[in-house]
Amino acid sequence: MKLLLQLSLLTLGLSLALGQIMPRSSWCPVPLSPRLPRLAGPVSYIIIHHTATAQCFNPHQCQQALKNIRAGHLRRRFRDIGYNFLIGGDGRIYEGLGFGIRGEHAPNYNSRSIGIAFIGNFQNGLPPAQMMQAARTLIRIAVQRRQVVPKYSLIGHCQTKATACPGVHLLNELRKLSGYRRI
Repeated sequence: MKLLLQLSLLTLGLSLALGQIMPRSSWCPVPLSPRLPRLAGPVSYIIIHHTATAQCFNPHQCQQALKNIRAGHLRRRFRDIGYNFLIGGDGRIYEGLGFGIRGEHAPNYNSRSIGIAFIGNFQNGLPPAQMMQAARTLIRIAVQRRQVVPKYSLIGHCQTKATACPGVHLLNELRKLSGYRRI
């Protein structure tokens, strides 16, 4: 009985951890600049990316991946990490720019979208189920917090420009989600 209770508590703790947004401060000691451009009201697009990097499967690996992605974006002269949120293979949602800040992830769409990047390369394989669940959770939170309009358009980065991002396998998974639109 005691083992069953311990397993139940472990499962509950894991479920709670998988649905929470890990704050930027958990992986980046540098706060966001107050001069970053803001988004005007709720946006109508959610644009999904993959990072085209190795996947991560635990908080330590994912935090290191986030630092590397941010450093790469800064080398490319971005103001900061380009994505609003990133999703790790550990099923956690990591805050990049967060809500309300204009990202640098999809030219011509940045001022009317949030960018969500799946950490990994999904051109050759499927994202783990916990990543898809985390994306659904994040989208629900975005709508509840009125950061995204209820009738949003969920699209892949490849629908905004000529790119393979977010990878054919992730794009196929997106097509199964409510809110997915062909544009």
